[in-house]
Amino acid sequence: MKAAKTLSPRTDTTRIGWREWIGLPALQITSIKAKIDTGARTSALHAVNLRPFEIKGVRWIEFHVPRAGVPRTDLCRAIIVDERKIKNTSGVPKLRYVISTTLILGRRHWHIELSLADREKMEFDIILGRTAIRRHGLLVDPGRSFLAGPPIAIL
Repeated sequence: MKAAKTLSPRTDTTRIGWREWIGLPALQITSIKAKIDTGARTSALHAVNLRPFEIKGVRWIEFHVPRAGVPRTDLCRAIIVDERKIKNTSGVPKLRYVISTTLILGRRHWHIELSLADREKMEFDIILGRTAIRRHGLLVDPGRSFLAGPPIAIL
């Protein structure tokens, strides 16, 4: 009988909590509380007043990201990278716009895709799904919060 291969733990992992403060600098969001949702494939950002438009054959979208405690939010603009059917929390697929933007988590930065959705009735204005956090050496501790520290922007 062959012995089972044991996997050694990764030494390059960073532990994060089930909720973290993140930044989305391209959207002028320096800090927003995110839920790390490994059950969701796609990340979703609460966005309202979505208005798609086109410039020289490139599809763009403008929108607002309303946030509690912020009286007025700036108008955000981003290139539309896709439109896809994404299941909501009830499991019902809905066509959503998808954008690409930079995520800041602690001192780390990388590009993610975000679907734009009406999350008004949800506790968190943004969820980070497993596609956004995979391959970045992150280990989610479901019993802890805010382990990464505040988002530190690149200067």
